[in-house]
Amino acid sequence: MKRITVLLAEDHMVVREGFRRMLELEDDMEIIGEAQDGRQAFVLAKKFRPDVVLMDIAMPLLNGLQATRQILKANPAAKVLMLSAHNDDAYVKNAADSGAVGFLLKQTSAHEVCRAIREVQKGKTFFSPSISRRFDRINPLTPDRAGVLKKKAAHLTSREMEVLQLIAEGKANKETANELGIGIKTVEKHREHLMEKLDIHDTAGLTRYAISAGIIESSVQLTIV
Repeated sequence: MKRITVLLAEDHMVVREGFRRMLELEDDMEIIGEAQDGRQAFVLAKKFRPDVVLMDIAMPLLNGLQATRQILKANPAAKVLMLSAHNDDAYVKNAADSGAVGFLLKQTSAHEVCRAIREVQKGKTFFSPSISRRFDRINPLTPDRAGVLKKKAAHLTSREMEVLQLIAEGKANKETANELGIGIKTVEKHREHLMEKLDIHDTAGLTRYAISAGIIESSVQLTIV
């Protein structure tokens, strides 16, 4: 029997170890790699080409949304299940827009996580039960359902999304430039474009937007049931 190959992408070691121990009990699954940030997830996914990626939505260096887009561009056959401690409409929609085929809350039971992996491997979608109930009558892919979704996140470039994440994480322009390997003036230009596109004109506003849109999380729940 061919086992489902899984890549774990989660920056909190305790959570990642919990998922690993859980999946190691399944005879039809094999963990082929573990990533602690979005860029590492992309590199490992490109190298090992897993069937399924369990992807934390809030990751250092490159968030789960952007990492998912890059992974699927390199390997369209991969199935990404997004993980989050939050189930806000914006988080779910942005995950779907990035190409994820499922959305799991971190407190989802082990049984449901394994079921989700098997379902998406078959080409289906899977959402945590509480999310499925909420969207039972409404397609989660429908745009502009929540007020925050009316912001123009879909029009941000990949680089602008990276800059936005680093701004929201409190990085100064110089730190952002060093992290991305670009010039400070380029970072400043990206910041200007972000403020113009989102109609937000201060760092605090950009940070609040990044949190509300699921680009970063304000907190992470470390419990796996």
